[in-house]
Amino acid sequence: MADDQLYFRQLLSGRDFATQDPVAQQMVNFVYAIGDRTSRECVLVDPAYAVGELVDIVETDGMRVTGVLATHYHPDHVGGSMMGYKIEGIAALLDRCDCAIHVQRDEAPWVTRTTGVGDGQLVEHDAGDVVKVGDIDITLLHTPGHTPGSQCFHVDGRLVSGDTLFLDGCGRTDLPGSDPAKMYESLTTLAQLPDDTIVYPGHRYSVPSSGTMSAIRESNYVFKPRNADMWMQMFGGQ
Repeated sequence: MADDQLYFRQLLSGRDFATQDPVAQQMVNFVYAIGDRTSRECVLVDPAYAVGELVDIVETDGMRVTGVLATHYHPDHVGGSMMGYKIEGIAALLDRCDCAIHVQRDEAPWVTRTTGVGDGQLVEHDAGDVVKVGDIDITLLHTPGHTPGSQCFHVDGRLVSGDTLFLDGCGRTDLPGSDPAKMYESLTTLAQLPDDTIVYPGHRYSVPSSGTMSAIRESNYVFKPRNADMWMQMFGGQ
């Protein structure tokens, strides 16, 4: 792949889009645009809050949205109702872009319940599937724990980690569909990625917006437990 072929943008809610939305500002969600500069196709990872603005941003770059990758079903990532607030998401995006919504198979019913988007628009995937955008391969990693079908996306030495792994901490495991034991397994799997893998999380919960896997393994407290029993003692009641 040519050095400049990969199109990759990290966009922060409340700063880069949805700038007047107090919930977007509070939740500090990251949305990612990943694509092929040659074919000008791209996918949006977890479009929410102001999806029209997100499409406008990538179209200004000369790209067109041909799909969505959903890390998990929570409304701040795919749209829906949260804390009495209606968040715009994939349902609104489909009114503008007729494209596939790629979800992990175990997450599909949760996404439908949250967003109202039905089976006809969802493409269900298994661990290790590859979504091709132009000539760019994006590998889907099933990382349950935060939700049953949470998934991360690996592309060209980058890991878009959703709410599975933050630079500091990990996603909550006390919510509907969460499982702390599975979260331990998922984090253990991610920790085996190469040291120079750049991790791009689902929220900006730390000052940096990304970090290397080696630095995160060293500093993130979720990697301190040496085995599953220690993990469950520390995080099982999270």
